[in-house]
Amino acid sequence: MIDFEPSGVNRLIHSPIRLGIMTLLNSLEEVGFNYLKERLSVTDGNLSSHIEKLEKAEYIEVRKAFIDRKPHTSYHITEKGKKAFRGYIELLENIIKGGT
Repeated sequence: MIDFEPSGVNRLIHSPIRLGIMTLLNSLEEVGFNYLKERLSVTDGNLSSHIEKLEKAEYIEVRKAFIDRKPHTSYHITEKGKKAFRGYIELLENIIKGGT
């Protein structure tokens, strides 16, 4: 029997949408809002609320710019976010291997 304590799971990352955001940002340098929205199949409002939670935790940073005189919002993962994501993945790997 596996001794698993669910309180060890990073609940901020564990949400499916936030996990998707963190996964994409961990593998790509920078991603735009519309890219995230399309890849995750979510609404503007839903994505915004999840991004806000990750931003408040300082896991991601928002970059706003104008491209061809149109506003463009993009995101990138912070060092704190990378560390939290790695810890989350390591915990899952340990659970899969039967440890904690």
